[in-house]
Amino acid sequence: MNERIVKSSKKLLAECLALKAGENFLVVADGPKQTLGELLQKAGRELGAESVLMVMEERSRSGEEPPAAVAAAMEAAQAVVCVTEHSLTHTNARKRAAAAGARVATMPGITEDMFLNGAVTADYLQVKELTEQLTARLTQARHVRVEKAGRALEFSIENRDGVPSTGMFVEPGQSGNLPSGEAYIAPVEGSASGQLLADGSVAGYGVLAAPLLLTVEQGRLVQAEGDGAKELLEMLGDGDGRWLGEFGIGTNDKARITGVVLEDEKVFGTIHVAFGSNNTFGGQIAAGVHIDIVVKEPDVYLDGQLIMSQGKLV
Repeated sequence: MNERIVKSSKKLLAECLALKAGENFLVVADGPKQTLGELLQKAGRELGAESVLMVMEERSRSGEEPPAAVAAAMEAAQAVVCVTEHSLTHTNARKRAAAAGARVATMPGITEDMFLNGAVTADYLQVKELTEQLTARLTQARHVRVEKAGRALEFSIENRDGVPSTGMFVEPGQSGNLPSGEAYIAPVEGSASGQLLADGSVAGYGVLAAPLLLTVEQGRLVQAEGDGAKELLEMLGDGDGRWLGEFGIGTNDKARITGVVLEDEKVFGTIHVAFGSNNTFGGQIAAGVHIDIVVKEPDVYLDGQLIMSQGKLV
């Protein structure tokens, strides 16, 4: 198993991060993911990179900053992979590392199975093309409406830029998730209202066994009812974690809903929203938490035009 993961990791590092011999390559891991971190470090070493592993204490939630020493090492590296239980994607440490020129791939919650099956096995040139097309449409749009089972949530994205997570981070400063495949954007704070019926998964909770109904008023989550509601509200807290921070569209046709949001939010035919921080990708919310929620087969309208019907792109 371990050698298969090293082989898969070498392919991923070479194709998606363009890791080269002699480059400074940093793997950031926590306790639960230390073994995977060691395998990634070995893969980098076998590609000829100066491969370093830093193991930190597990963070308490997604969006929480890593220790200062880890953040500094991320800034100093040419390529970084973060294989952790909770996400470092929406942290200032990731943002500063990318601004310093590092190519950064974050892998929150990744499992051994995901290295060998599912989203990792996608044709990333195809994922990149679709992701960039949808990102351009988000950037051009002003308004989003999501409908599912008679419920609707709408919000403004005017003057916000879409962000592509293509899985290809080959130029200095490029960063995103691996495995990947999503186009996402920061909604305008305070603009969201309505209800969304989620039936996929919730980050930090897992696959939803029954629907989760979210009610949003003036941009904030005011009520959650159904499977995972209590846990979601506890993770978000009563403060800035309640702001709607992200809207995204999955673009990876090999991704599966497994309960690990890293893969779940990339599933083609799904959308996801997140509550909490978005200041690292064009928004104004710095909440110290970022929780994604996946919705299967919705209808999506951009500026009143249907672009997705029951999960199928129009």
